[in-house]
This record gives sequence, structure tokens and C-alpha cells, in this order.
Amino acid sequence: MSNAFEAKGVVKHFGKVTALDGLSLKAEQGTVFGLLGPNGAGKTTLVRMLSTLLVPDKGTVKVLGIDAVRNSQRVREVIGLAGQYAAVDEFQTGYENIYMTGRLYRLSAQEAKRRAQELLERFELTEAANRPVRTYSGGMQRRLDLCASLIGRPKILFLDEPTNGLDPKTRIDLWNIIRELVSEGTSILLTTQYLEEADELANRIAVIDQGKVIAEGTSIQLKAQLGGDMVEFVLEKDADRPAALRAVRRFASKQPAFDETGLTISVPVTNHAKSLAGIAGALDRSRIRVSSFSLHQPSLDDVFLSLTGAATKDTNQNPQRETSHAAR
Repeated sequence: MSNAFEAKGVVKHFGKVTALDGLSLKAEQGTVFGLLGPNGAGKTTLVRMLSTLLVPDKGTVKVLGIDAVRNSQRVREVIGLAGQYAAVDEFQTGYENIYMTGRLYRLSAQEAKRRAQELLERFELTEAANRPVRTYSGGMQRRLDLCASLIGRPKILFLDEPTNGLDPKTRIDLWNIIRELVSEGTSILLTTQYLEEADELANRIAVIDQGKVIAEGTSIQLKAQLGGDMVEFVLEKDADRPAALRAVRRFASKQPAFDETGLTISVPVTNHAKSLAGIAGALDRSRIRVSSFSLHQPSLDDVFLSLTGAATKDTNQNPQRETSHAAR
């Protein structure tokens, strides 16, 4: 059985910027593969290559064993894509958007109509089907976008931050839809800025930074890399960060990390009782004020911060927005 997708030694430059630097990844069919990375890590660039919207400068990219460069049309016949932005026409109705996408996939008029009605019902959009999309909420537009990406019954679905900006209930609803799709045999590549989303959905996770894979495994395997517990504290002043890192470094089993605000510092420790008291004392002696102080087991957030020292909100290396639904 071929892999759902495979990238080997992929390199991609945008001018002087290296978006992907010899990246290699592969995923099994019928699973959710989670892709995490800090700003500009190259996640969206990889998705665009796998969905035939970009060509690598070096290396090979395959989907279901099909070369995505040499046989791009064949790849488009087996994939669906929901990008970071809902690719729907706000002046058409929800039904018209899905029907149009079905026709672009070369479905017959009758089949496109049937599939549109089926998907709108599945995604709880039937009541709004005949309203202009400009009247839809953000969550409804994301669901409609996912409908369109599924109309061609793709074997592989690329989801680039599909729940970005959604409210908690809508995110959970989409999580359930993703689980249903996988249970039906669809393979999914999921990029996300929500680490708990990867924890909940992904069978396997890769962390990329500066265009390279820096860690890969199941969520449990990645968390086990840290070992021990985490001491976490929140600084009252950003200016205290350098002094705080110096004060706690000798108690850390691995390099301490801080989040995107620079105020929350996470310190991996092995002897948690001794380290907890030692870190608290070191901060006090350095006259560093903190607003909270806690001890917890490693989370995926801790793994990410330990590996990259950065937060996870991707910025597209290529300024062009991607277009969803591979047939467009």
C-alpha cells in the first residue's frame, strides 16, 4: 500500500527566503497527520506543494504514490483542500457554491445537485442553503468551504488551519466531522495552530521549524521526549525575562522556553520537589516578580516550546493566498 503522501528532500525558495530546506515526511493512509510549526516554518508551503499549487525547487512530492509535479492532474482527482481562508463566493448562495464546485469537478448536473444537497445536510447548512454566503457567520463559511472540498469524494484531504478563528463549539463540531471522515477511510493532513487540536485528532505529528523536520512521533512519544515535569511561571515584566532565564537555568533538565508573549516561561525539571523550591528561591533572590507559579506534566505546548522556543501561528511564506478545492 502506498503512503497517503510523501515528501523527499523538498527544497523551496521564495527569493532569498528558504521556506523548505530538505524536508522529508510521509504519512500512512487512513490517518490524521498533524503538522505543527512556528510562524514561517513552511507548513502552508508544504500543503500547497502536495495539492499541486506549488512546484518544489528540489526533491519529490507524491500523493498516493502519484508524482505531484509530473502527474498533477491525477493528483487533483484524488484530493480536496480547505485552505486558511474560506474560498467561497459571498454573492452566491451556499447551494450555488457547492453545486458550482461539483460541476468544476466534472460531476453531471444531477450528481452535483445530489451531492450538494447531501453535504449541506451533513454540515447542518440546509436551512441556510438558499441564502447568500455573505449572510453566513465565519463558522458557517468554514463549514461550507469544507463541503466544497469534499464534493469530489477525495481520498486525501488537506486542511490548513481549518478551525482558525472559530468559536469553541464550532471547532468541536469540525473535530467530530474530521473523525467521521477518517472512520470512512479518508486520509487527512492537518496543519493547526491549536496544539490541543493536534493532540485530539492526529495519529502522528511532525514539528517543523525553518523548513526542516525537528521532531516526529505520536503525541505520547513527543511528550515523553521531555521527561519529568514542567515548572511554569508568568513574569509581571517582560524586561525581567533575561534575568529570569539566567536564574532558573541551573535547575532545568533541558533548555527553558518562553511563549510568544515572552512572559510565560516553562522549565523542564526531573526532581520536581527540589527544583520547584530552587526555582522559586532563585527568582526571589533576583527580585523577579511573577504573577503565577505552577508545576504540571508535559503537554504538547511544552514539547513545542522546548523544540522551537516559539509560538505556533503560521504566516504564509508566499504572499499569495491559496485557493481551496483542487479543481478550481
